[in-house]
Amino acid sequence: MARAAWLNVREQGSVLGMRVLLFLCTSFGRPPARLLLRLIALYYALAAREARRASCRYLQAVGMVPSFKNVYTHVLRFAEVSLDRLFFLRGNFAPFVVNATGQEHILRLRQNNRGAILLGAHLGSFEAMRAAGKDLQARINIVGYFGNARAVNRLLDQGSGGNVGTRLLEITPDSIDFIFKAKDLLEKGEMLAILGDRVVSNHVTEVMFFGRKARFPTGPFVLAASLKCPVYLTFGLYFPPNRYELHCEPFAESVQVPRGRRAEALQAYVQAYALRLEHYCRQAPYNWFNFFPFWSDDNADDRADT
Repeated sequence: MARAAWLNVREQGSVLGMRVLLFLCTSFGRPPARLLLRLIALYYALAAREARRASCRYLQAVGMVPSFKNVYTHVLRFAEVSLDRLFFLRGNFAPFVVNATGQEHILRLRQNNRGAILLGAHLGSFEAMRAAGKDLQARINIVGYFGNARAVNRLLDQGSGGNVGTRLLEITPDSIDFIFKAKDLLEKGEMLAILGDRVVSNHVTEVMFFGRKARFPTGPFVLAASLKCPVYLTFGLYFPPNRYELHCEPFAESVQVPRGRRAEALQAYVQAYALRLEHYCRQAPYNWFNFFPFWSDDNADDRADT
């Protein structure tokens, strides 16, 4: 159900809204666009009932009051990070204060011409990681499902001014064709960036996340085991008005999935990932952008709406 919920979300008014924001950013800079975001976020928080309910459940899980004010702030953070994506794609880091930890891991991989999986989440901004890596000359390929946001991604590419240092490697649910492309890229010393907190196929396992059972994909770890490459966690946390804290840390030098213990091994890796995701969510609670039913009992849990 959670998979269907987000895979089937249409772009709706996103393209028009992004065009307006792109115009404001290129013509007048970041401040006027941020003012417009407050109205957009308010409308979305009022109109998107399911997103509002999902936000409430997450805020409760992380220990915050699920009030409308906090839901609005949660939505606004998402809008602000999305706006900043335009600047990062254009290579314009001037408006931001960026602090990076763990950059030496990517540098070491680059120096050894070694590929790796950079495992992130819908937490903060992945594009912000480019601010730390702009001098490392590391080629990053973003692996994901882009069918429900293809026009928006096209618009962002056009607005990047040709400064995009990343490529999109699209997959379709339940398809493994992309593995052959991934192997070739890793052998060239390139990076595969994957977000590990959203289900796109039936290959999932159930682990504890903020004290409740939730389904996470096993695909990133199956891919790492198949390709025999290391995995690093990467997160770019946003703190208003303009600060990003970038984190990169080793997760697994190699992913081992023994025969006969495949399910247990994958579940252990996913659980370790979920615990680190919890850690970073607590550092910046409004930064986790999953506005869909996420926990296993969400569909049966008919909590009061705000």
